[in-house]
Amino acid sequence: MVKNLKKYFPARGKWLKAVDNVSFSIGFGETLGLVGESGSGKSTLGRSILRLIEPDDGEVIFEDVDLRKLGGEELRQRRRFMQIVFQDPLASLNPMMTAGQNIEDPLIIHNIGTNEERRKTVMELLDIVGLGREIIDSFPHELSGGQQQRVGVARALALNPKFIVADEPVSSLDVSIQAQVVSLLYELKRKFGLSYLFISHDLAVVKYLSDRVAVMYLGTIVELAPKKELYEKPLHPYTRALLASIPKMPKDGKPQKRFSALKGEIPSPVDLPPGCRFQSRCEHVTEICKEEEPTFREVFPEHFVACHLA
Repeated sequence: MVKNLKKYFPARGKWLKAVDNVSFSIGFGETLGLVGESGSGKSTLGRSILRLIEPDDGEVIFEDVDLRKLGGEELRQRRRFMQIVFQDPLASLNPMMTAGQNIEDPLIIHNIGTNEERRKTVMELLDIVGLGREIIDSFPHELSGGQQQRVGVARALALNPKFIVADEPVSSLDVSIQAQVVSLLYELKRKFGLSYLFISHDLAVVKYLSDRVAVMYLGTIVELAPKKELYEKPLHPYTRALLASIPKMPKDGKPQKRFSALKGEIPSPVDLPPGCRFQSRCEHVTEICKEEEPTFREVFPEHFVACHLA
């Protein structure tokens, strides 16, 4: 559970509010999709949860413990159960290590098993992620993008985690390889009961993998709902615009209804306007939108939105 999490960065004498008072929860075995445009704060949020970036305020509750209150060996042991799959698979792997060594590294760091036991575990992980065991001694640059990402997934699984942040894990891959990696993540979730925070700007991918979806805009969550509810009854104009960007095939030769595309300019993240931070791009803006920041509230069961007009 994340409560009122904040992460600000100094910028030109002001503060860039990359993550601004964000709250949500993820259940056991659940996938929460996190979507939004580039620069909305998605990756910063994911890394702040794992304390790869230190948050400025708020709580991150994992198994009834606030991770922000832990340090040293206690935090190190908790991190065994929280892993991340990065956006750029090649950059996330140590180029001086083979695929097998990259996967084995977490086991060595946590002093798990003998050399033989770790080698056996690496072989089993290669099988689990659908890679041939013959690539165990290959270096990352010798592998395809899809193979590199599968190595990254295998490394994330090495310590038997309960929660994984998947930070745009398919955005740098070809479309055909994207489908394979997404299917792999789905099968691993089903097999091991994993919980995911699946970060993406692609709502079509998120729709396949997620149980609930959160929409992020300029550092805040503007809508959160079960997947079916959000895709069929989006309440926030930003969510409707994101859905309009999904390519759709015509049915019976007739174009499907689509929402209006966004107009206007994105405000500077270091100089946000008063009131609703989406006002400059919203066609329904009113005076209250320019004066008062909307409250993130539940308008239908499990469907939350930050919009005065919802």
